[in-house]
Amino acid sequence: METIQVVIGKELLRAADRAARRLNQNRSALIREAVREHLERLNVRELEALDRRGYEKVAESAEDLAVWEKVAAWPED
Repeated sequence: METIQVVIGKELLRAADRAARRLNQNRSALIREAVREHLERLNVRELEALDRRGYEKVAESAEDLAVWEKVAAWPED
């Protein structure tokens, strides 16, 4: 592992320390997990944007959608 320095505001640091204590983790573990989760969310957003752009380029016809309507499981009210 690499050691880095990060500048962080006092209140955010206090909140991170409180959260780490609640989770029985040290500050470094909490920050590693937070960065890992944030990077995963960014990746998901990027993949969703790629999907969105792909669907915008290829318009679906009513016939394409009708196939899915037949197999869709709609929740009952």
